[in-house]
Amino acid sequence: MSTLAIALGVFVLYFIAYHSYGKWLGQKLFRLDPEAEVPSRELEDGIDFVPSDKKVIFGHHFTSIAGTGPIVGPAVAVIWGWVPALIWVLLGSILIGAVHDLGSLVVSLRNKGQTVGEIAGRVITKRTRLLFLTILFLALTIVLAVFGLVIAAVFKMYPQSIFPCLLQIPLAIGIGLGIHRRGMNLLLPSLLVLALMMLSVRFGNQGLLGEFNAALASWEILDWCAALLAYCVVASILPVWTLLQPRDYINSLQLFVTLGLVVLGLVVAAILGGAPLAGEARPALEIVAPAFNWSPKDAPAIFPFLFITIACGAISGFHCLVSSGTSSKQLKCETDAQFIGYGAMLTEGFLAVLVILACVAGLGLGTTLGADFFVGEAAYQARYHSWGAASGLGAKLGAFVDGSANFLKALGLSAEFSVALMGVFVASFAATTLDTACRLQRYVVQELATSLSRERGQQKGNGLLNLFTNRYAATLLAVLFAYLVARLPDAPGGVPGKGGLILWPIFGAINQLLAGLAFLVITFWLRRRGLPFVFALIPGIIMLLLPGIAMTMKLRSFAESGNWLLFGFGFFTILVELWIIAEAASVWKKSRGVLERNL
Repeated sequence: MSTLAIALGVFVLYFIAYHSYGKWLGQKLFRLDPEAEVPSRELEDGIDFVPSDKKVIFGHHFTSIAGTGPIVGPAVAVIWGWVPALIWVLLGSILIGAVHDLGSLVVSLRNKGQTVGEIAGRVITKRTRLLFLTILFLALTIVLAVFGLVIAAVFKMYPQSIFPCLLQIPLAIGIGLGIHRRGMNLLLPSLLVLALMMLSVRFGNQGLLGEFNAALASWEILDWCAALLAYCVVASILPVWTLLQPRDYINSLQLFVTLGLVVLGLVVAAILGGAPLAGEARPALEIVAPAFNWSPKDAPAIFPFLFITIACGAISGFHCLVSSGTSSKQLKCETDAQFIGYGAMLTEGFLAVLVILACVAGLGLGTTLGADFFVGEAAYQARYHSWGAASGLGAKLGAFVDGSANFLKALGLSAEFSVALMGVFVASFAATTLDTACRLQRYVVQELATSLSRERGQQKGNGLLNLFTNRYAATLLAVLFAYLVARLPDAPGGVPGKGGLILWPIFGAINQLLAGLAFLVITFWLRRRGLPFVFALIPGIIMLLLPGIAMTMKLRSFAESGNWLLFGFGFFTILVELWIIAEAASVWKKSRGVLERNL
Protein backbone atom coordinates (compact mmCIF):
# COMPACT_ATOMS: atom_id res chain seq x y z
CA MET A 1 0.00 0.00 0.00
CA SER A 2 2.99 2.33 0.40
CA THR A 3 3.33 2.50 -3.41
CA LEU A 4 -0.30 3.55 -3.81
CA ALA A 5 -0.02 6.04 -0.93
CA ILE A 6 2.97 7.70 -2.63
CA ALA A 7 1.16 7.99 -5.97
CA LEU A 8 -2.00 9.45 -4.40
CA GLY A 9 -0.03 11.77 -2.12
CA VAL A 10 1.98 13.13 -5.04
CA PHE A 11 -1.17 13.75 -7.07
CA VAL A 12 -2.73 15.73 -4.21
CA LEU A 13 0.50 17.68 -3.69
CA TYR A 14 0.66 18.66 -7.36
CA PHE A 15 -3.01 19.67 -7.34
CA ILE A 16 -2.40 21.97 -4.36
CA ALA A 17 0.80 23.39 -5.90
CA TYR A 18 -0.97 24.27 -9.15
CA HIS A 19 -3.81 26.09 -7.39
CA SER A 20 -1.57 27.89 -4.90
CA TYR A 21 1.98 28.67 -6.05
CA GLY A 22 1.12 28.32 -9.73
CA LYS A 23 -1.90 30.61 -9.33
CA TRP A 24 0.18 33.20 -7.43
CA LEU A 25 2.82 33.23 -10.17
CA GLY A 26 0.26 33.60 -12.92
CA GLN A 27 -2.12 36.12 -11.37
CA LYS A 28 -0.10 38.11 -8.85
CA LEU A 29 3.43 38.12 -10.24
CA PHE A 30 3.19 37.85 -14.01
CA ARG A 31 -0.32 39.38 -14.00
CA LEU A 32 -1.59 37.34 -16.90
CA ASP A 33 -4.26 39.30 -18.75
CA PRO A 34 -7.02 37.62 -20.80
CA GLU A 35 -7.35 40.80 -22.90
CA ALA A 36 -3.62 41.17 -23.65
CA GLU A 37 -2.45 40.99 -27.26
CA VAL A 38 -0.56 37.76 -27.89
CA PRO A 39 2.01 36.93 -30.61
CA SER A 40 -0.20 34.28 -32.24
CA ARG A 41 -2.77 36.94 -33.12
CA GLU A 42 -0.50 39.92 -33.63
CA LEU A 43 1.91 38.04 -35.93
CA GLU A 44 -0.40 35.31 -37.25
CA ASP A 45 1.14 33.79 -40.38
CA GLY A 46 -0.50 30.37 -40.60
CA ILE A 47 2.91 28.67 -40.32
CA ASP A 48 4.49 29.28 -36.90
CA PHE A 49 2.17 31.86 -35.33
CA VAL A 50 -1.20 30.12 -35.12
CA PRO A 51 -3.84 30.87 -32.39
CA SER A 52 -4.84 27.46 -31.04
CA ASP A 53 -7.05 25.78 -28.46
CA LYS A 54 -5.26 25.40 -25.13
CA LYS A 55 -6.00 21.66 -25.01
CA VAL A 56 -4.22 21.18 -28.32
CA ILE A 57 -1.28 23.31 -27.20
CA PHE A 58 -1.08 21.39 -23.92
CA GLY A 59 -0.80 18.15 -25.87
CA HIS A 60 1.97 19.60 -28.05
CA HIS A 61 3.79 21.21 -25.12
CA PHE A 62 3.63 18.23 -22.76
CA THR A 63 4.74 15.62 -25.28
CA SER A 64 7.52 17.91 -26.54
CA ILE A 65 9.03 18.71 -23.14
CA ALA A 66 8.70 15.17 -21.87
CA GLY A 67 10.24 12.95 -24.53
CA THR A 68 12.11 10.08 -22.93
CA GLY A 69 13.72 12.42 -20.37
CA PRO A 70 11.34 11.76 -17.44
CA ILE A 71 11.68 8.04 -18.20
CA VAL A 72 15.40 7.42 -18.58
CA GLY A 73 16.54 9.92 -15.92
CA PRO A 74 14.50 8.59 -12.98
CA ALA A 75 15.00 5.01 -14.22
CA VAL A 76 18.74 5.45 -13.68
CA ALA A 77 18.65 7.71 -10.61
CA VAL A 78 16.82 5.17 -8.42
CA ILE A 79 20.17 3.39 -8.16
CA TRP A 80 20.97 5.98 -5.44
CA GLY A 81 17.73 5.00 -3.69
CA TRP A 82 14.14 5.86 -4.41
CA VAL A 83 13.80 8.53 -1.69
CA PRO A 84 16.42 11.00 -3.05
CA ALA A 85 15.00 10.56 -6.57
CA LEU A 86 11.44 11.17 -5.38
CA ILE A 87 12.35 14.24 -3.28
CA TRP A 88 14.26 15.87 -6.14
CA VAL A 89 11.40 15.26 -8.58
CA LEU A 90 8.83 16.78 -6.21
CA LEU A 91 10.79 19.82 -5.05
CA GLY A 92 12.39 20.37 -8.43
CA SER A 93 9.18 20.26 -10.46
CA ILE A 94 7.11 22.49 -8.12
CA LEU A 95 9.66 25.12 -7.08
CA ILE A 96 12.11 25.15 -10.01
CA GLY A 97 10.97 23.35 -13.15
CA ALA A 98 7.41 24.68 -13.36
CA VAL A 99 8.60 28.20 -12.50
CA HIS A 100 11.24 27.97 -15.25
CA ASP A 101 8.74 26.77 -17.86
CA LEU A 102 6.04 29.31 -16.98
CA GLY A 103 8.57 32.16 -16.75
CA SER A 104 10.10 31.33 -20.14
CA LEU A 105 6.63 31.16 -21.70
CA VAL A 106 5.46 34.49 -20.25
CA VAL A 107 8.67 36.36 -21.11
CA SER A 108 8.38 35.09 -24.69
CA LEU A 109 4.70 36.06 -24.87
CA ARG A 110 5.63 39.59 -23.83
CA ASN A 111 8.38 39.71 -26.49
CA LYS A 112 6.45 38.78 -29.65
CA GLY A 113 7.20 35.05 -29.34
CA GLN A 114 10.99 35.36 -29.41
CA THR A 115 13.13 32.60 -27.90
CA VAL A 116 14.91 33.21 -24.60
CA GLY A 117 18.21 33.35 -26.50
CA GLU A 118 17.05 36.29 -28.57
CA ILE A 119 15.50 38.03 -25.54
CA ALA A 120 18.78 37.64 -23.61
CA GLY A 121 20.42 40.07 -26.02
CA ARG A 122 18.00 42.82 -24.97
CA VAL A 123 17.53 42.24 -21.24
CA ILE A 124 21.23 41.53 -20.54
CA THR A 125 23.73 42.52 -23.29
CA LYS A 126 24.03 42.16 -27.06
CA ARG A 127 26.91 39.70 -26.75
CA THR A 128 24.77 37.50 -24.51
CA ARG A 129 22.40 36.83 -27.41
CA LEU A 130 25.12 35.28 -29.54
CA LEU A 131 26.57 33.31 -26.62
CA PHE A 132 23.15 32.03 -25.57
CA LEU A 133 22.18 31.04 -29.13
CA THR A 134 25.50 29.19 -29.47
CA ILE A 135 24.67 27.10 -26.38
CA LEU A 136 21.18 26.44 -27.77
CA PHE A 137 22.60 25.30 -31.11
CA LEU A 138 25.01 22.89 -29.41
CA ALA A 139 22.33 21.44 -27.12
CA LEU A 140 19.77 20.98 -29.89
CA THR A 141 22.33 19.38 -32.20
CA ILE A 142 22.98 16.74 -29.55
CA VAL A 143 19.22 16.26 -29.03
CA LEU A 144 18.60 15.75 -32.75
CA ALA A 145 21.57 13.41 -33.16
CA VAL A 146 20.77 11.33 -30.09
CA PHE A 147 16.98 11.11 -30.31
CA GLY A 148 17.16 9.85 -33.88
CA LEU A 149 19.44 7.08 -32.61
CA VAL A 150 17.23 6.48 -29.55
CA ILE A 151 14.03 6.04 -31.57
CA ALA A 152 15.85 3.68 -33.93
CA ALA A 153 17.05 1.68 -30.92
CA VAL A 154 13.50 1.59 -29.46
CA PHE A 155 12.12 0.28 -32.77
CA LYS A 156 14.74 -2.47 -32.74
CA MET A 157 13.93 -3.37 -29.11
CA TYR A 158 10.15 -3.19 -29.62
CA PRO A 159 9.36 -3.77 -33.35
CA GLN A 160 5.66 -3.96 -32.50
CA SER A 161 5.74 -0.19 -31.88
CA ILE A 162 6.73 0.71 -35.48
CA PHE A 163 3.38 0.54 -37.28
CA PRO A 164 1.39 2.28 -34.49
CA CYS A 165 3.91 5.14 -34.48
CA LEU A 166 3.88 5.53 -38.26
CA LEU A 167 0.06 5.46 -38.32
CA GLN A 168 0.04 8.58 -36.14
CA ILE A 169 1.35 10.69 -39.06
CA PRO A 170 -1.65 10.38 -41.46
CA LEU A 171 -4.07 10.51 -38.53
CA ALA A 172 -2.44 13.75 -37.35
CA ILE A 173 -2.63 15.34 -40.82
CA GLY A 174 -6.31 14.39 -41.05
CA ILE A 175 -7.26 15.87 -37.68
CA GLY A 176 -5.12 18.95 -38.31
CA LEU A 177 -6.88 19.68 -41.62
CA GLY A 178 -10.27 19.02 -40.04
CA ILE A 179 -9.74 21.40 -37.14
CA HIS A 180 -7.99 24.19 -39.02
CA ARG A 181 -9.82 24.14 -42.34
CA ARG A 182 -13.30 23.00 -41.29
CA GLY A 183 -13.37 24.11 -37.68
CA MET A 184 -14.75 20.77 -36.51
CA ASN A 185 -15.28 20.03 -32.83
CA LEU A 186 -12.41 18.20 -31.13
CA LEU A 187 -14.40 15.59 -29.18
CA LEU A 188 -15.56 13.09 -31.80
CA PRO A 189 -12.39 13.19 -33.98
CA SER A 190 -10.30 12.78 -30.84
CA LEU A 191 -12.23 9.71 -29.71
CA LEU A 192 -12.09 8.18 -33.20
CA VAL A 193 -8.33 8.77 -33.56
CA LEU A 194 -7.70 7.44 -30.05
CA ALA A 195 -9.65 4.26 -30.83
CA LEU A 196 -7.70 3.74 -34.07
CA MET A 197 -4.37 4.21 -32.30
CA MET A 198 -5.24 1.74 -29.55
CA LEU A 199 -6.43 -0.78 -32.15
CA SER A 200 -3.13 -0.35 -33.98
CA VAL A 201 -1.32 -1.34 -30.78
CA ARG A 202 -3.55 -4.38 -30.33
CA PHE A 203 -3.44 -5.66 -33.92
CA GLY A 204 -0.47 -3.79 -35.41
CA ASN A 205 1.96 -6.70 -35.11
CA GLN A 206 -0.14 -9.46 -36.61
CA GLY A 207 0.05 -11.00 -40.07
CA LEU A 208 1.37 -8.70 -42.77
CA LEU A 209 1.77 -5.85 -40.28
CA GLY A 210 4.04 -8.04 -38.17
CA GLU A 211 6.15 -8.78 -41.25
CA PHE A 212 6.19 -5.04 -42.04
CA ASN A 213 7.45 -4.26 -38.53
CA ALA A 214 10.09 -6.96 -38.71
CA ALA A 215 11.34 -5.70 -42.07
CA LEU A 216 11.71 -2.13 -40.81
CA ALA A 217 13.27 -3.28 -37.54
CA SER A 218 16.06 -4.84 -39.61
CA TRP A 219 17.12 -1.43 -40.91
CA GLU A 220 20.49 -0.17 -39.78
CA ILE A 221 20.48 2.45 -37.03
CA LEU A 222 21.83 5.15 -39.35
CA ASP A 223 19.18 4.35 -41.98
CA TRP A 224 16.49 4.95 -39.38
CA CYS A 225 18.26 8.09 -38.21
CA ALA A 226 18.31 9.47 -41.77
CA ALA A 227 14.63 8.63 -42.30
CA LEU A 228 13.58 10.22 -39.02
CA LEU A 229 15.57 13.39 -39.70
CA ALA A 230 14.05 13.58 -43.19
CA TYR A 231 10.62 13.44 -41.54
CA CYS A 232 11.77 16.24 -39.23
CA VAL A 233 12.56 18.44 -42.24
CA VAL A 234 8.98 18.09 -43.44
CA ALA A 235 7.50 18.60 -39.94
CA SER A 236 9.61 21.72 -39.40
CA ILE A 237 8.80 23.38 -42.73
CA LEU A 238 5.06 22.65 -42.85
CA PRO A 239 2.66 24.98 -41.01
CA VAL A 240 2.54 24.00 -37.35
CA TRP A 241 -1.18 23.09 -37.52
CA THR A 242 -0.60 20.59 -40.38
CA LEU A 243 1.53 17.95 -38.66
CA LEU A 244 3.54 18.99 -35.59
CA GLN A 245 0.72 20.34 -33.46
CA PRO A 246 -1.97 17.70 -34.23
CA ARG A 247 0.54 14.85 -34.01
CA ASP A 248 1.60 15.97 -30.57
CA TYR A 249 -2.05 16.39 -29.60
CA ILE A 250 -3.16 12.90 -30.66
CA ASN A 251 -0.01 11.48 -29.12
CA SER A 252 -0.97 13.14 -25.86
CA LEU A 253 -4.39 11.46 -25.98
CA GLN A 254 -2.80 8.03 -26.27
CA LEU A 255 -0.15 8.84 -23.70
CA PHE A 256 -2.67 10.12 -21.14
CA VAL A 257 -4.84 7.03 -21.62
CA THR A 258 -1.76 4.87 -21.16
CA LEU A 259 -0.77 6.78 -18.02
CA GLY A 260 -4.33 6.39 -16.74
CA LEU A 261 -4.15 2.62 -17.29
CA VAL A 262 -0.77 2.48 -15.51
CA VAL A 263 -2.21 4.35 -12.51
CA LEU A 264 -5.30 2.12 -12.49
CA GLY A 265 -3.06 -0.94 -12.68
CA LEU A 266 -0.99 0.41 -9.80
CA VAL A 267 -4.16 0.78 -7.72
CA VAL A 268 -5.30 -2.77 -8.52
CA ALA A 269 -1.84 -4.22 -7.89
CA ALA A 270 -1.60 -2.36 -4.56
CA ILE A 271 -4.98 -3.67 -3.38
CA LEU A 272 -5.25 -7.11 -4.99
CA GLY A 273 -1.65 -7.84 -6.01
CA GLY A 274 0.00 -8.22 -9.38
CA ALA A 275 -0.91 -10.66 -12.14
CA PRO A 276 -0.62 -14.28 -10.95
CA LEU A 277 2.69 -15.94 -11.88
CA ALA A 278 2.34 -19.46 -13.36
CA GLY A 279 -0.94 -20.13 -11.61
CA GLU A 280 0.28 -18.94 -8.21
CA ALA A 281 -1.44 -16.39 -5.97
CA ARG A 282 -1.25 -12.73 -6.94
CA PRO A 283 2.09 -11.35 -5.66
CA ALA A 284 1.99 -8.37 -3.31
CA LEU A 285 3.07 -4.99 -4.65
CA GLU A 286 5.87 -3.61 -2.51
CA ILE A 287 8.89 -1.39 -2.91
CA VAL A 288 11.86 -3.71 -3.37
CA ALA A 289 14.58 -1.07 -3.84
CA PRO A 290 16.57 0.51 -1.00
CA ALA A 291 15.36 3.89 0.23
CA PHE A 292 18.96 5.18 0.16
CA ASN A 293 22.06 3.82 -1.53
CA TRP A 294 24.81 6.38 -1.17
CA SER A 295 27.58 4.42 -2.91
CA PRO A 296 26.31 2.20 -5.75
CA LYS A 297 28.97 0.15 -7.49
CA ASP A 298 30.92 2.22 -10.07
CA ALA A 299 28.40 5.09 -9.85
CA PRO A 300 29.40 8.76 -9.70
CA ALA A 301 28.75 10.74 -6.51
CA ILE A 302 25.10 11.41 -5.75
CA PHE A 303 25.97 15.11 -5.50
CA PRO A 304 25.79 16.72 -7.98
CA PHE A 305 25.00 13.91 -10.43
CA LEU A 306 21.52 13.06 -9.09
CA PHE A 307 20.43 16.58 -10.11
CA ILE A 308 21.94 16.14 -13.57
CA THR A 309 20.68 12.60 -14.14
CA ILE A 310 17.08 13.58 -13.37
CA ALA A 311 16.46 16.60 -15.59
CA CYS A 312 13.06 16.24 -17.26
CA GLY A 313 10.64 15.50 -14.43
CA ALA A 314 12.33 18.02 -12.13
CA ILE A 315 13.92 20.83 -14.19
CA SER A 316 15.20 20.82 -17.77
CA GLY A 317 16.66 23.65 -19.80
CA PHE A 318 15.23 22.14 -22.99
CA HIS A 319 11.79 23.21 -21.76
CA CYS A 320 12.62 26.90 -22.11
CA LEU A 321 13.12 26.26 -25.83
CA VAL A 322 9.66 24.69 -26.21
CA SER A 323 8.00 27.39 -24.06
CA SER A 324 9.59 30.29 -25.91
CA GLY A 325 10.07 28.55 -29.26
CA THR A 326 6.76 26.98 -30.26
CA SER A 327 4.15 27.23 -27.48
CA SER A 328 4.38 31.02 -27.09
CA LYS A 329 3.55 31.37 -30.79
CA GLN A 330 0.33 29.38 -30.43
CA LEU A 331 -1.40 30.62 -27.26
CA LYS A 332 -4.51 32.58 -28.17
CA CYS A 333 -5.04 33.86 -24.64
CA GLU A 334 -2.37 34.97 -22.17
CA THR A 335 -4.09 33.38 -19.17
CA ASP A 336 -3.61 29.94 -20.80
CA ALA A 337 0.08 30.24 -19.87
CA GLN A 338 -0.40 28.87 -16.34
CA PHE A 339 -2.18 25.78 -17.65
CA ILE A 340 0.47 25.19 -20.34
CA GLY A 341 3.68 26.24 -18.58
CA TYR A 342 3.08 25.32 -14.94
CA GLY A 343 0.53 22.56 -15.49
CA ALA A 344 2.47 20.58 -18.10
CA MET A 345 5.59 20.56 -15.92
CA LEU A 346 3.66 19.16 -12.96
CA THR A 347 2.19 16.52 -15.27
CA GLU A 348 5.69 15.58 -16.33
CA GLY A 349 6.72 15.42 -12.68
CA PHE A 350 3.88 12.97 -12.03
CA LEU A 351 5.08 10.87 -14.96
CA ALA A 352 8.57 10.82 -13.42
CA VAL A 353 7.07 9.62 -10.11
CA LEU A 354 5.26 6.80 -11.92
CA VAL A 355 8.56 5.83 -13.56
CA ILE A 356 10.23 5.68 -10.13
CA LEU A 357 7.42 3.52 -8.76
CA ALA A 358 7.49 1.25 -11.82
CA CYS A 359 11.23 0.67 -11.36
CA VAL A 360 11.28 0.18 -7.58
CA ALA A 361 7.94 -1.61 -7.11
CA GLY A 362 6.43 -2.72 -10.41
CA LEU A 363 9.69 -4.34 -11.48
CA GLY A 364 9.48 -6.59 -8.44
CA LEU A 365 6.35 -8.23 -9.85
CA GLY A 366 8.56 -9.96 -12.39
CA THR A 367 11.21 -9.27 -15.03
CA THR A 368 13.06 -11.40 -17.57
CA LEU A 369 16.74 -10.98 -18.33
CA GLY A 370 18.12 -13.41 -20.85
CA ALA A 371 16.90 -16.86 -19.90
CA ASP A 372 16.31 -15.93 -16.25
CA PHE A 373 13.14 -14.70 -14.57
CA PHE A 374 13.34 -12.64 -11.38
CA VAL A 375 10.78 -11.43 -8.84
CA GLY A 376 10.91 -9.26 -5.72
CA GLU A 377 14.21 -7.75 -4.62
CA ALA A 378 16.08 -10.06 -7.00
CA ALA A 379 14.30 -8.36 -9.94
CA TYR A 380 15.55 -4.95 -8.82
CA GLN A 381 19.09 -6.20 -8.18
CA ALA A 382 19.19 -7.84 -11.60
CA ARG A 383 18.69 -4.41 -13.19
CA TYR A 384 20.54 -2.24 -10.67
CA HIS A 385 23.45 -4.22 -9.25
CA SER A 386 25.91 -1.70 -10.71
CA TRP A 387 26.03 1.65 -12.52
CA GLY A 388 27.01 -0.05 -15.76
CA ALA A 389 24.01 -2.37 -15.57
CA ALA A 390 21.58 0.49 -14.93
CA SER A 391 22.92 3.17 -17.25
CA GLY A 392 22.60 1.58 -20.70
CA LEU A 393 19.66 2.56 -22.92
CA GLY A 394 18.26 -0.97 -22.91
CA ALA A 395 18.45 -1.17 -19.11
CA LYS A 396 16.77 2.20 -18.64
CA LEU A 397 13.89 1.51 -20.98
CA GLY A 398 13.65 -2.14 -20.02
CA ALA A 399 13.23 -1.38 -16.31
CA PHE A 400 10.43 1.08 -16.99
CA VAL A 401 8.67 -0.97 -19.67
CA ASP A 402 8.77 -4.16 -17.59
CA GLY A 403 7.68 -2.41 -14.38
CA SER A 404 4.82 -0.44 -15.92
CA ALA A 405 3.73 -3.43 -18.05
CA ASN A 406 3.39 -5.36 -14.78
CA PHE A 407 0.90 -2.71 -13.61
CA LEU A 408 -1.07 -3.19 -16.84
CA LYS A 409 -1.00 -6.97 -16.47
CA ALA A 410 -2.53 -6.57 -13.01
CA LEU A 411 -5.63 -5.29 -14.85
CA GLY A 412 -5.83 -8.54 -16.80
CA LEU A 413 -4.28 -7.16 -19.99
CA SER A 414 -2.07 -9.59 -21.87
CA ALA A 415 1.69 -9.39 -21.57
CA GLU A 416 2.02 -8.92 -25.35
CA PHE A 417 -0.38 -5.94 -25.42
CA SER A 418 1.10 -4.40 -22.27
CA VAL A 419 4.67 -4.44 -23.59
CA ALA A 420 3.56 -3.20 -27.02
CA LEU A 421 1.62 -0.31 -25.48
CA MET A 422 4.56 0.77 -23.33
CA GLY A 423 6.91 0.45 -26.32
CA VAL A 424 4.67 2.77 -28.35
CA PHE A 425 4.50 5.08 -25.31
CA VAL A 426 8.31 5.44 -25.22
CA ALA A 427 8.79 5.73 -29.00
CA SER A 428 6.00 8.31 -29.35
CA PHE A 429 7.41 10.49 -26.60
CA ALA A 430 10.85 10.42 -28.22
CA ALA A 431 9.43 11.23 -31.67
CA THR A 432 7.48 14.27 -30.48
CA THR A 433 10.64 15.68 -28.91
CA LEU A 434 12.60 15.02 -32.09
CA ASP A 435 10.32 16.90 -34.47
CA THR A 436 9.83 19.79 -32.03
CA ALA A 437 13.60 20.02 -31.50
CA CYS A 438 14.09 20.29 -35.26
CA ARG A 439 11.69 23.22 -35.51
CA LEU A 440 13.38 24.84 -32.50
CA GLN A 441 16.80 24.38 -34.08
CA ARG A 442 15.45 26.03 -37.22
CA TYR A 443 14.46 29.06 -35.12
CA VAL A 444 17.90 29.12 -33.49
CA VAL A 445 19.70 28.96 -36.86
CA GLN A 446 17.52 31.78 -38.19
CA GLU A 447 18.15 33.92 -35.10
CA LEU A 448 21.89 33.20 -35.21
CA ALA A 449 22.06 34.18 -38.88
CA THR A 450 20.06 37.35 -38.18
CA SER A 451 22.28 38.31 -35.23
CA LEU A 452 25.50 37.75 -37.14
CA SER A 453 24.14 39.69 -40.12
CA ARG A 454 23.34 42.62 -37.84
CA GLU A 455 26.84 42.54 -36.40
CA ARG A 456 28.30 42.73 -39.91
CA GLY A 457 25.88 45.43 -40.99
CA GLN A 458 24.51 43.41 -43.89
CA GLN A 459 21.30 44.40 -45.58
CA LYS A 460 18.45 41.99 -46.16
CA GLY A 461 19.15 39.84 -49.19
CA ASN A 462 22.90 40.29 -49.12
CA GLY A 463 25.49 37.83 -47.83
CA LEU A 464 25.57 34.08 -47.25
CA LEU A 465 24.34 34.47 -43.66
CA ASN A 466 21.02 35.85 -44.87
CA LEU A 467 20.41 32.59 -46.71
CA PHE A 468 19.94 30.90 -43.33
CA THR A 469 17.26 33.33 -42.22
CA ASN A 470 15.07 31.36 -44.67
CA ARG A 471 13.19 28.50 -42.96
CA TYR A 472 14.06 25.97 -45.69
CA ALA A 473 17.80 26.58 -45.61
CA ALA A 474 17.85 26.83 -41.81
CA THR A 475 16.04 23.49 -41.45
CA LEU A 476 18.34 21.72 -43.91
CA LEU A 477 21.42 23.06 -42.13
CA ALA A 478 20.08 21.94 -38.73
CA VAL A 479 19.28 18.41 -39.92
CA LEU A 480 22.46 17.97 -41.96
CA PHE A 481 24.65 19.03 -39.04
CA ALA A 482 22.79 16.68 -36.66
CA TYR A 483 23.14 13.76 -39.08
CA LEU A 484 26.87 14.38 -39.50
CA VAL A 485 27.26 14.35 -35.71
CA ALA A 486 25.21 11.14 -35.48
CA ARG A 487 27.47 9.50 -38.08
CA LEU A 488 30.66 10.12 -36.12
CA PRO A 489 32.42 6.87 -35.15
CA ASP A 490 33.22 5.97 -31.54
CA ALA A 491 36.93 6.01 -32.41
CA PRO A 492 39.14 6.78 -35.45
CA GLY A 493 38.34 4.11 -38.00
CA GLY A 494 35.51 2.80 -35.83
CA VAL A 495 31.91 2.01 -36.73
CA PRO A 496 29.93 5.16 -37.66
CA GLY A 497 26.73 5.99 -35.82
CA LYS A 498 28.03 6.71 -32.31
CA GLY A 499 28.55 10.48 -32.54
CA GLY A 500 25.40 11.53 -30.72
CA LEU A 501 25.93 8.94 -28.00
CA ILE A 502 29.55 10.06 -27.58
CA LEU A 503 28.41 13.62 -26.86
CA TRP A 504 25.49 12.53 -24.67
CA PRO A 505 27.53 12.41 -21.40
CA ILE A 506 27.91 16.19 -21.48
CA PHE A 507 24.33 16.90 -22.57
CA GLY A 508 22.92 16.52 -19.05
CA ALA A 509 25.16 19.26 -17.73
CA ILE A 510 24.58 21.50 -20.79
CA ASN A 511 20.83 20.99 -20.46
CA GLN A 512 20.79 21.99 -16.78
CA LEU A 513 23.14 24.90 -17.48
CA LEU A 514 20.64 26.09 -20.07
CA ALA A 515 17.95 26.14 -17.36
CA GLY A 516 20.19 28.36 -15.22
CA LEU A 517 20.74 30.74 -18.14
CA ALA A 518 16.98 30.88 -18.83
CA PHE A 519 16.42 31.79 -15.18
CA LEU A 520 18.98 34.55 -15.66
CA VAL A 521 16.91 36.00 -18.51
CA ILE A 522 13.69 35.74 -16.45
CA THR A 523 15.40 37.40 -13.47
CA PHE A 524 16.63 40.35 -15.53
CA TRP A 525 13.24 40.75 -17.21
CA LEU A 526 11.55 40.97 -13.79
CA ARG A 527 14.24 43.19 -12.26
CA ARG A 528 13.98 45.72 -15.08
CA ARG A 529 10.25 46.03 -14.31
CA GLY A 530 10.72 46.37 -10.57
CA LEU A 531 8.96 43.04 -9.94
CA PRO A 532 9.97 40.44 -7.31
CA PHE A 533 12.68 38.24 -8.77
CA VAL A 534 14.15 36.23 -5.86
CA PHE A 535 11.92 33.23 -6.67
CA ALA A 536 13.73 33.05 -10.06
CA LEU A 537 17.20 34.17 -8.94
CA ILE A 538 17.71 31.46 -6.28
CA PRO A 539 16.76 28.53 -8.58
CA GLY A 540 18.88 30.18 -11.27
CA ILE A 541 21.96 30.22 -9.05
CA ILE A 542 21.35 26.57 -8.12
CA MET A 543 21.05 25.60 -11.78
CA LEU A 544 24.22 27.44 -12.69
CA LEU A 545 26.24 25.91 -9.84
CA LEU A 546 25.13 22.26 -10.07
CA PRO A 547 25.87 21.69 -13.78
CA GLY A 548 29.03 23.81 -13.47
CA ILE A 549 30.34 21.54 -10.69
CA ALA A 550 29.30 18.41 -12.61
CA MET A 551 30.94 19.59 -15.82
CA THR A 552 34.15 20.48 -13.99
CA MET A 553 34.28 17.01 -12.43
CA LYS A 554 33.61 15.47 -15.84
CA LEU A 555 36.41 17.48 -17.46
CA ARG A 556 38.90 15.87 -15.13
CA SER A 557 37.72 12.37 -16.00
CA PHE A 558 37.68 13.22 -19.73
CA ALA A 559 41.29 14.43 -19.52
CA GLU A 560 42.42 11.37 -17.55
CA SER A 561 40.81 9.03 -20.10
CA GLY A 562 42.17 10.99 -23.07
CA ASN A 563 38.68 11.78 -24.40
CA TRP A 564 39.62 15.16 -25.85
CA LEU A 565 36.44 15.55 -27.91
CA LEU A 566 34.26 15.59 -24.81
CA PHE A 567 36.86 17.63 -22.96
CA GLY A 568 36.80 20.26 -25.71
CA PHE A 569 33.00 20.52 -25.81
CA GLY A 570 32.82 20.63 -22.01
CA PHE A 571 35.57 23.23 -21.65
CA PHE A 572 33.95 25.41 -24.31
CA THR A 573 30.61 25.18 -22.49
CA ILE A 574 32.16 26.24 -19.17
CA LEU A 575 33.83 29.22 -20.85
CA VAL A 576 30.54 30.35 -22.41
CA GLU A 577 28.75 29.96 -19.06
CA LEU A 578 31.35 32.12 -17.29
CA TRP A 579 31.23 34.70 -20.08
CA ILE A 580 27.44 35.00 -19.86
CA ILE A 581 27.61 35.33 -16.06
CA ALA A 582 30.24 38.04 -16.46
CA GLU A 583 28.04 39.87 -18.97
CA ALA A 584 25.11 39.68 -16.54
CA ALA A 585 27.22 40.92 -13.62
CA SER A 586 28.43 43.90 -15.66
CA VAL A 587 24.89 45.29 -16.06
CA TRP A 588 23.30 44.03 -12.82
CA LYS A 589 23.48 47.30 -10.86
CA LYS A 590 22.22 49.55 -13.64
CA SER A 591 19.42 47.22 -14.77
CA ARG A 592 17.03 47.69 -11.85
CA GLY A 593 13.91 49.52 -12.99
CA VAL A 594 15.38 50.28 -16.43
CA LEU A 595 13.36 48.76 -19.26
CA GLU A 596 15.20 47.20 -22.17
CA ARG A 597 14.86 48.78 -25.60
CA ASN A 598 11.63 48.08 -27.46
CA LEU A 599 11.47 45.54 -30.24
